[in-house]
Amino acid sequence: MTQPHDTRQIIEVDRTPETPRDVAGKRRYIAVAGNIGAGKSSLVEFLCQRYDIEPYFEPNEENPYLEDFYADMNQWSFASQIYFLTAKFKLHLDLDQTTHSVIQDRTIWEDAEIFAENLYRKKLMSERDYRTYRQLYEAVRSQIQPPDLMIYLRCPIRAVKKRIKLRGREMEKNIPTAYLKQLDRLYEGWIANYNLSPVVIIPSHELDYVTDLVDCHDILTAIEKYL
Repeated sequence: MTQPHDTRQIIEVDRTPETPRDVAGKRRYIAVAGNIGAGKSSLVEFLCQRYDIEPYFEPNEENPYLEDFYADMNQWSFASQIYFLTAKFKLHLDLDQTTHSVIQDRTIWEDAEIFAENLYRKKLMSERDYRTYRQLYEAVRSQIQPPDLMIYLRCPIRAVKKRIKLRGREMEKNIPTAYLKQLDRLYEGWIANYNLSPVVIIPSHELDYVTDLVDCHDILTAIEKYL
């Protein structure tokens, strides 16, 4: 499953059970996953310009713990992750009620399987807090619908760091490289085993869908069948 990071190939994977999919007239739920700085928000904005879909963005700016978390991950990891889990659950309740197609920037599955998992493995979240978080996550997960398509943006750490620097968010400027690398490893393991919906894997550091017509065509062709 894991592909070299320098490939330009768009990969399509579907491990979902072979059950009939009633798609006629149905609103679509598309999710975009990927590491910090992988280009999720840019792709969401691009697809919203091309299609009649409503964006739902990661609630970073609203998280009252995020700046404290980046300054002291050990102290604020549990509070920050609980905030994201709560905000994502509310977002899912909202988007589940929509009658039109939606696209989401970062998913609730990433919050748990990547970010909370990493904090626990790095001993930045205690086992007690992690158990509590996972119990809440499992309860939330049972109440929400998976996406009709998961788009995963694969991006090497050198490109991620460059993008983080370019966008200039103060709270992100001192994120350790080791932290980003561990997130990348968890992302690759997670997407290799993800089986809730079809997956389109895009090497976001190689494909320029904004100015390159060939890249734009290839990406839209891979995605349009799910829209």
